[in-house]
Amino acid sequence: MSSRPTFPLNAWYVAAWDAEVGRSLLARTICGQQMVLYRKTDGSAVALADACWHRLVPLSIGTLVGDEVRCGYHGLRFDGNGRCTHMPSQETINPSACVRSYPIVERHRFVWVWPGDPSLADPTKVPDLEWMDDPAWAGDGRMVEVKADYRLVLDNLMDLTHETYVHGSSIGNEALAEAPFDAVHGETTATVRRWVLDEDPPPFWGAQLGKPGKVDRWQIIHFKAPSTIVLDVGVAPAGSGAPEGDRSQGVGMWVVHIPTPSTEKTCLYFWCHLRNYRIHEQRITRQILDAGGGILVEDETVIEAQQRALDANPNREFYNLNIDAGSLWARRLIDQMVHEELDGKQVARSIPIKLAGVQA
Repeated sequence: MSSRPTFPLNAWYVAAWDAEVGRSLLARTICGQQMVLYRKTDGSAVALADACWHRLVPLSIGTLVGDEVRCGYHGLRFDGNGRCTHMPSQETINPSACVRSYPIVERHRFVWVWPGDPSLADPTKVPDLEWMDDPAWAGDGRMVEVKADYRLVLDNLMDLTHETYVHGSSIGNEALAEAPFDAVHGETTATVRRWVLDEDPPPFWGAQLGKPGKVDRWQIIHFKAPSTIVLDVGVAPAGSGAPEGDRSQGVGMWVVHIPTPSTEKTCLYFWCHLRNYRIHEQRITRQILDAGGGILVEDETVIEAQQRALDANPNREFYNLNIDAGSLWARRLIDQMVHEELDGKQVARSIPIKLAGVQA
């Protein structure tokens, strides 16, 4: 661990897709904390510390007995609140025998956990991903384990000019890297907006639009601290009114990216593509899912290589360009949350951003 954490604990993090959690024991590490997740017989989800009170053997290698987890080593049982209900060869149960139970919320197809102070776990602070539940939007996603600091994933997403070079065969082209942008921020959010006007579409978007000719393309990146990014992206025929607010002749997507920190150098990267066109065609859903998976592999290759380079050069600092404005704001908001947890709110807002050409 570094001298200061790279992630706050008092926040909601995605631990799993809701479909991943069932009547079996699922082990996950969230913010350095090992957890075991499962569903009780009534369908509600549970998250417990993945270590038996007795000898610290992971409960995830045990079994479910009704709504309780039975340790696979000596048979101690723990209920959904983490309290021990059975000890072998004795009737009296030590009152201290319990494991930590984590606050949990199921929302927007995800299971969210709160690894910090449970008294601060406010369900209203779960990021709003309304499109995940909206029948007007169709799509699916996956999870991939990335061997890198989750903030490198956020950096990658807050500056999409890399699409020109990393994803040139699918969603990137030269026009994207040169397009102007603006970056703004709020108390817990940062947004980067970019329009590419009257240019050829990259291969993926040309296929989705299904019309010849130049396009107007939009990329609006929404970050919610500490680890949720939603991309509002799409294309429309050039001059059809999309920059003025009429996207009716185009195609658009909400692309959800949530890199949950597992450790300081690994993360669980949840992602989903949602579209508002041809929503009843499962073939299109699968094609976009497979295409998105290929794009993520390209990102993963670069990000993991970057992490290895950082490990080999621990004292090397990043140089920043104008295009890094969004990622710098995202990191500043994360640092602010960490400062507030460790040092109190009076320290939080004094962290400067220095970036040539962009006003902080």
